[in-house]
Amino acid sequence: MQRRQIIFSGRVQGVGFRFTAESIASNLNLTGWVKNNSDGTVTMEVQGEYFNIYQLLKELTSDSYIQIENVNSRTIDLVTSETKFRTIY
Repeated sequence: MQRRQIIFSGRVQGVGFRFTAESIASNLNLTGWVKNNSDGTVTMEVQGEYFNIYQLLKELTSDSYIQIENVNSRTIDLVTSETKFRTIY
């Protein structure tokens, strides 16, 4: 089990990134959140099994509308009280 903070840049706003991320993460039983940033990037905190997080990233990069140019990822502390993945507005 791990939690990652991931910042995505590229064509990641206005292309359904957050909706897609929430849908995939929920299907993979991941928890966390995703939000747009004012600088055009998207921040995600995602928690779960390593393989499921990897699968989420793999599916996001295969979406034809989303174009991820850069990913900045780091491990952060677990949030044990979290129960689902959500979009922050």
